[in-house]
Amino acid sequence: MKRAMPLLPEMPRVLVLDAARPDAAGIAEAAQALRQGKLVAFPTETVYGLGARASDEGAIERVFRAKGRPAHHPLIAHVTGERDARALASSWPRAASLLAAAFWPGPVTVVVERAPGVPASLAGGGTSVAIRAPSHPVALALLAALGEPIAAPSANRYQSLSPTTAAHVVKQLGDAVDLVLDGGACEAGIESTVVDVRGPTPRVLRPGALGLAELRRVLPGIALEAPPESATPGAPRASPGMDARHYTPRAPLQVVESWDAACRTAQELASRRRGVGPVGVVVYGVTPTPMAGVVHRVLPDDPALYARRFYDTLHGLDDAGVAVIVVQRVPAGEGWWAVADRLRRASAPRAD
Repeated sequence: MKRAMPLLPEMPRVLVLDAARPDAAGIAEAAQALRQGKLVAFPTETVYGLGARASDEGAIERVFRAKGRPAHHPLIAHVTGERDARALASSWPRAASLLAAAFWPGPVTVVVERAPGVPASLAGGGTSVAIRAPSHPVALALLAALGEPIAAPSANRYQSLSPTTAAHVVKQLGDAVDLVLDGGACEAGIESTVVDVRGPTPRVLRPGALGLAELRRVLPGIALEAPPESATPGAPRASPGMDARHYTPRAPLQVVESWDAACRTAQELASRRRGVGPVGVVVYGVTPTPMAGVVHRVLPDDPALYARRFYDTLHGLDDAGVAVIVVQRVPAGEGWWAVADRLRRASAPRAD
């Protein structure tokens, strides 16, 4: 008697678009899907987002379910510019206008007080709302075609690696997303910088693709200290990406001090883990000598170029079946702040 073959999960429809000049028909299809309460993954200049209409509470709930994301973690509302952003806010501080004028469209998110008509689920149940205007032509075209804000966290499973290609989205979410707009690899490769402008002193909640030097030119007194991460369990967060453990590959990740320490650690692990799977090692600037049982990846020693390839590199090592990933610690300079933040969270121990 023949055994029935297991049914494979249905994959989402993927539309390949020209990143610079997205096809109007494809954008129209995606906008219509959003109006129907469906989820559409789309590229931004930072990472791929999992989009739903920001006013559709049912679709927002689908986003949380698709990601496995706790309800108290806010989403980011994507808009075309400051005028649309103001409609989501009960107040709009001068600092928000300064950031929008200097960097929108671009990779900075502002946190402001939420307007009464904005769904609380968008804000994780809190009183604030996180908003940004993306610069990717596909994202801007989709926002223009829809004519309203799009709620879009990163298009991945909760606490997992962020997606910088459409393939990453399909791999992680499968048929939990209805449509994927493939606009190629994301330019920045790391999430937006989140700035809370509600208080007298704006402060960075999450370092990201927009650097500190650029922020200081607009807001010289900006505070760099994020709030404590030991917040009351289940309490609403002001920003996504603030968990102690986040942005994690499938394989356990550990950070060591230097490239030679990374290679030495990887070689030791490979010798102890024969038959379990290769060991991945990520260094920058220097190409190590090949070693048995070790998969090397060399990233640029420029922070922006490193960030652009960081998530894709970790995705690739997971796909290669590595059992553990050893990463050389990045420099301590401010230019590396966002990457260092991601490495710290990705290597944090799992909560019991």
